[in-house]
Amino acid sequence: MTHTLILNGKVVSPTGVEAADVLIDGETIAAVGAPGFFTEAAPTAEKVIDASGKYVIPGGIDVHTHMELPFGGTFASDTFETGTIAAAWGGVTTIVDMAVQRTGESVQEGLADWHRKAEGECAIDYGFHQIIGGVDDESLKAMRYLTEHEGVTSFKLFMAYPGVFYSDDGQILRAMQTASECGAMVMMHAENGIAIDVLIAQALARGETDPRYHADTRPSDLEAEATHRAIVLAKVAGNVPLYIVHMSAGDALEEIAAARHAGRNVFAETCPQYLWLTLEETLQRPGFEGAKWVCSTPLRSPNDEHRHQESLWKGLRMNELAVVSTDHCPFCFKDQKELGLGDFSKIPNGIGGVEHRMELLYQGVVTGQLTLERWVETCCTTPARMFGMYPRKGIVAPGADADVVVWDPDSQTRIGIDDKHHMNMDYSAYEGFVVDGKVDTVFSRGSIVIEGQAYVGRKGHGRFIERDRSQYLV
Repeated sequence: MTHTLILNGKVVSPTGVEAADVLIDGETIAAVGAPGFFTEAAPTAEKVIDASGKYVIPGGIDVHTHMELPFGGTFASDTFETGTIAAAWGGVTTIVDMAVQRTGESVQEGLADWHRKAEGECAIDYGFHQIIGGVDDESLKAMRYLTEHEGVTSFKLFMAYPGVFYSDDGQILRAMQTASECGAMVMMHAENGIAIDVLIAQALARGETDPRYHADTRPSDLEAEATHRAIVLAKVAGNVPLYIVHMSAGDALEEIAAARHAGRNVFAETCPQYLWLTLEETLQRPGFEGAKWVCSTPLRSPNDEHRHQESLWKGLRMNELAVVSTDHCPFCFKDQKELGLGDFSKIPNGIGGVEHRMELLYQGVVTGQLTLERWVETCCTTPARMFGMYPRKGIVAPGADADVVVWDPDSQTRIGIDDKHHMNMDYSAYEGFVVDGKVDTVFSRGSIVIEGQAYVGRKGHGRFIERDRSQYLV
């Protein structure tokens, strides 16, 4: 076994920051000791890293990505190889991607397809959620089987995209009842897709075709309404654990807060784009450039009556929002986003961000929006616990996988297509951002994948993670 020592750093967990040294034995963390505790072991260690002045944190876990997703007449531009390398550059050591089943397709075949895409390609570890696009007796049976036998314990449903992924309330209730019986988590894209399609058709009929109308036809009211409806259905289904994805709206967050106050098994995530990007600076740019930021749920104005950005940061501080993920679904501007020239509804929905989540959320620490501990909690530890990977993942502790990031708080990171940008796309949604802090060294199961401003990992190192049930159940 290879022994590595990380000395003189400050280990960050959700419960505090302490000066400590970390001993890695092969693929796992062997011990965490007081400074100097491993001094005698240093001469025998194959590698010693001096982390003086730096933080030592668990590897980031992004539980919402879409590598190679077929959508909007094209495919997400990151493969599992390029996407997981980009993730590693951002201090992420585990992703949970979305395997897809559409109406009329087999759930097991959809999952098998995703295994084929990912196996032997990933630079870091990976797991899968299962999208259920067609709720029927067979898919409900498959939900039980995947939970019990395949290590896939979370299932994503859509209240949006009629004709593609959409499930009606009756189908959602049946899926929730099944999840309740087998202990699985239901993830929900909460927007009223039927009403949104009406607004889109009306906008196009008026000649409103520019990217800015993507946001106008997906008002926060319809996110809040769908969130409320999903919460009610989850209650009727037996308080099934419900996880609302990519929350962008303050009024939707109010529904989450009320449900959590009432003791429901209801959780939510937000994404960096909703915390840092605004409607005015992105979708409302003149011409077609705003297409770069078309995603669903849409970017919103911070000046709305619900003060969306301010509400989301507050929600993170108060644990109304449990997790920050990315909904990483990249498309190139050329030839992909351009499919929507003259019709905003045909612009592929998605933003690339798997590389920048840790950096952008750390900037929230710098600006006083979050504590250092909460940064680690929302980006590393809670995702592991929420989706059945803790304590193997999400913590720097003996026995855990040696997924470790050495973080330099005294450096800066400049984001942009000619600066830090390793995702397979021809623009950056965060072009020109300069954030404090920088990924220094990244370990994935004891192997270094990022070191000295270089990728030193390898394709195929990443392993599939069979996940257990959520650890956040009432």
